[in-house]
Amino acid sequence: MMKHILLVSSLVFSSATIAIAHDKEALRQSPPGPPFVQVSDALPLPAFIPGLGTLFVDPASLPAGPFLAYDHDGKLSATIYMTPLEELQAGSAFDGLGLGAHEVSSVDIYYNAGHPGVEKPHAHVVLFHDAEAKGRLAK
Repeated sequence: MMKHILLVSSLVFSSATIAIAHDKEALRQSPPGPPFVQVSDALPLPAFIPGLGTLFVDPASLPAGPFLAYDHDGKLSATIYMTPLEELQAGSAFDGLGLGAHEVSSVDIYYNAGHPGVEKPHAHVVLFHDAEAKGRLAK
């Protein structure tokens, strides 16, 4: 229960941080700045992951995120959440998650069996921020 309370508290705090940074246009171009870290600098993952892009996350917001996804030109293209299936099945909710940008042109949701950083099975929820974003992140 305490872990859940700490997780929720950190998500609320990071959502407020994201909203403030977004108002200042700080997230539109990579790197987004503190408290975000590049995922590939912290985990054994490539700098650019085809389909997801170059990812940044506030470590306090793990595991759900948001993960900010940038294309090869450093443009914010998507906001990604990685919600553990086990926690969802146990009744956990991930409320008030931050956004990288308010514009969303499409959403993809799919299963992932786990990877460095979020080892347990989880759902990827990907909010694309413009019509061309999915294509830019694909290669």
